[in-house]
Amino acid sequence: MSLPFLLHHGTLGPVRSRFALLALSGLISTTVAALGPLPAAAAVPAGFADQLVASVASPTAMAFTPDGRLLVTTQGGTVRVVEDGVLLATPAITVPQLCSNSERGLLGVAVDPQFATNGFVFLYYSLRKAATCDSTTVNRVSRFVMTGNTLGSETVLIDNVPSPNGNHNAGDLQFGKDGLLYVSIGDGGCDYLNDSGCAALNDAARDRNVLLGKIARIDRNGNVPAGNPFTGSGTARCNTGPSAPGTICQETFAWGLRNPFRMAFDPNAAGTRFYINDVGQAAWEEIDEGSAGADYGWNVREGHCATGSTTNCGPPPAGMTNPIFDYGRSDGCRTITGGAFVPDGVWPAPFSGRYLFSDFGCGKIFRLDPNGSGGFTRTDFVTDLGGGSAVHLTFGPWRNTQALYYTSYTNGGQVRRIVHPAGTTEGDYDGDGDAEIGVFRPSTGTWFVRNGSPASVAWGVDGDVPVPGDYDGDGDTDIAVFRPSTGVWFVRGGSPASVAWGTEGDIPAPADYDGDGDTDIAVFRPAAGVWFIRGGSPASVAWGTQGDVPVAGDYDGDGAAEVAVFRPSSGTWFVRNGNPSAVGWGTAGDLPVPADYDGDGRTEIAVFRPSSGTWFVRNGNPATVVFGAEGDVPAPADYDGNASADVAVFRPSIGTWFVRNGTPSSVVWGTNGDRPLTAAP
Repeated sequence: MSLPFLLHHGTLGPVRSRFALLALSGLISTTVAALGPLPAAAAVPAGFADQLVASVASPTAMAFTPDGRLLVTTQGGTVRVVEDGVLLATPAITVPQLCSNSERGLLGVAVDPQFATNGFVFLYYSLRKAATCDSTTVNRVSRFVMTGNTLGSETVLIDNVPSPNGNHNAGDLQFGKDGLLYVSIGDGGCDYLNDSGCAALNDAARDRNVLLGKIARIDRNGNVPAGNPFTGSGTARCNTGPSAPGTICQETFAWGLRNPFRMAFDPNAAGTRFYINDVGQAAWEEIDEGSAGADYGWNVREGHCATGSTTNCGPPPAGMTNPIFDYGRSDGCRTITGGAFVPDGVWPAPFSGRYLFSDFGCGKIFRLDPNGSGGFTRTDFVTDLGGGSAVHLTFGPWRNTQALYYTSYTNGGQVRRIVHPAGTTEGDYDGDGDAEIGVFRPSTGTWFVRNGSPASVAWGVDGDVPVPGDYDGDGDTDIAVFRPSTGVWFVRGGSPASVAWGTEGDIPAPADYDGDGDTDIAVFRPAAGVWFIRGGSPASVAWGTQGDVPVAGDYDGDGAAEVAVFRPSSGTWFVRNGNPSAVGWGTAGDLPVPADYDGDGRTEIAVFRPSSGTWFVRNGNPATVVFGAEGDVPAPADYDGNASADVAVFRPSIGTWFVRNGTPSSVVWGTNGDRPLTAAP
């Protein structure tokens, strides 16, 4: 379906809003149009980048296996596998008898902490019980065994959770540090007994003998843990459906929730600590701290107030627990969805341990910060995601650290990630996320970096080729030269400081070929058409011929550079393992200027035509840009820290840089004979 998670506002009964009407009729284009145009690229802070991982229709949730495979559930019932950066063509499973109408579908996935030995994967999905997906549909939690990239051997753990109205299914699955499985379950939208009504009138979350509006906790076999808060007299199992009226479900960990669509567990806590994102009715979106036995008040309370009110907000009734944070809808943010805690140490200090959460309605990811008075405030972290994003957030492996992965219904459905540092920002000598203007002066072997500390560094001799790169993976660019006469690399502050790699006639081609976050030493030998990558696997690759220009770049957005050449004689690009592998773009006399011009994490094929001072960017917007003149040296780089490369040239005749849309747009830095440090190949 189109944008199901917006089906939660208003008081129109079973079909309660314009979003519900659109979703139920499958009008995805109309829904997206109602929310505004799709974004060209997410707006991320300086030093961060937003990258495409895979295009997946209607992606609902994600989980990583210990070996780094990413499992992605779709609302339509498939589990897709991303392995080594590639979306596998065959799903791990297609769930049978699935209902995916309204907000139903395959909604959650969790990987067992002991997956390496048992292969267990858990799914939450909507099961069709009749000929059509009607009020008899139920939600189910099942355990599967993963063999290779296939899921099978289903064991049902929780069954027959009512889904009477199609919405408010919740559906998150997460393991705590206690090794137990937590399950978020919504209130069903309308009362499962047809005795109270729908929306704010639905009191199913108050019924203790049904798992609606609850957080359930079970072990990997579906048993009730001894530490669950409701296991004594007057309790009963609800794993096969509601128990007798007056009893309390033993699976219940917490209750009084409306649609707790996503949970997030704190990886930095010593024990099990988690937050619950509960989608509101008409006034408040809320974040609750998971606590054994807690009653969060729905349908009596919404946020920190009486249901539907923004003024009747006194202390909660006895026995009820207020959220730790809630927010209203005046700015268009009206549907809280994904959440994730930032693992300590993976991002800069202001983010360490912070809670991030997303809003599907306004397409933003927020950071939750303490306000100094025991409460919290929210600040924008990522904006311009478009309505329909982000659905689910999770941290997972990226290079030698972690990134924030999220699912989105925009652009046809995608899995994306927010990374820091934003790859190796070429020319970023101070690690602030943007490139510095700089030149290498061959006559003196001196580097001059604008705003650098120091601004000038003697490193190299006449005849050396500057090869700046992040050779140690610390997020900033290192000063380095390649000496063609001896085939030796000299890296300032490197360990070792000098490396013999190459020979006279080789062309240096440093890049991050293995995606580990640091620049690899590499050369292209035109005479043989062979690349030699230090530490590479393989170490030598035949790709190209005499006269080709090496143009290594991350053309597929997987975080690792591809071996590639530009052939000036025919204006053709050849990208190893590319799709396609050969692209005609340019003509004789053009200079290749590959870079990530749109901030999508992929290198774009592009050329600069000196005769007319024109840039041609394949799939660019715009595709042609007049900027520069004959004799200029193209020097594209991310000078403003927005994770996309800026069109720029260095004019040697006057020692001046011109940066398109830069502030300032022209900078005097260098002299005739200097080589810009961000010069294209």
